[in-house]
Amino acid sequence: MDETQKAVLEGGPKDLPQRIVPAPRAGDEVKIAFRGGYEHFSATARHLYTDEGDLPVYEWTSRTEMAS
Repeated sequence: MDETQKAVLEGGPKDLPQRIVPAPRAGDEVKIAFRGGYEHFSATARHLYTDEGDLPVYEWTSRTEMAS
């Protein structure tokens, strides 16, 4: 059984390749590199039951561009 903590991502780009990702430490946001920038997700109080268990939900908050 995989004991890695995971989180579910909601919102942001519809074509984001992964919606279940390793969970950050409490209070941290999730930052995903995608298409030349970063998609930012923040924790919510919600959980979602998935095939991988009952996971915390992180909601999309913003996008930043990578420096060139």
